[in-house]
Amino acid sequence: MTATVKIDRVMPIGALADRTGVKVETIRYYEQVGLLPPPERSEGNQRRYGRRHAERLAFIKHARDLGFAVENIRTLLKLSDTPGMACDEAHAISVAHLDEVRDKIAKLRSLEKELERIATTCSGGVAACDCAIIEALADHGQCSHAHH
Repeated sequence: MTATVKIDRVMPIGALADRTGVKVETIRYYEQVGLLPPPERSEGNQRRYGRRHAERLAFIKHARDLGFAVENIRTLLKLSDTPGMACDEAHAISVAHLDEVRDKIAKLRSLEKELERIATTCSGGVAACDCAIIEALADHGQCSHAHH
């Protein structure tokens, strides 16, 4: 289930940040890199955001929460802005990202096993110079998993 942000009027950046859960600095960054369109400005030159900005920011936030890179989000936004286009590129981006996530998970599982092995080599109570954990950290050759 996705949360929707209801905005019927223009608002300053702080209000947009509060309603979307995105920091003001991050909103400015997304504008700077072209993910968010420039907002209207008030007579006092303050940014004024509307529903379109909030919806786009929700898209960006969700994509970032899923770990997509900014460049991939840029491409996904372009596809979203062109609803008649085939979604082949979106599919390719998501499959590539899924592969990256699975690779990271495999590396983390290997890391978990190695840390578990090291942690069980010592139950404490000995001098640091005799600690198996300290010895294992000092000598990578003792690791049972080479690529962590």
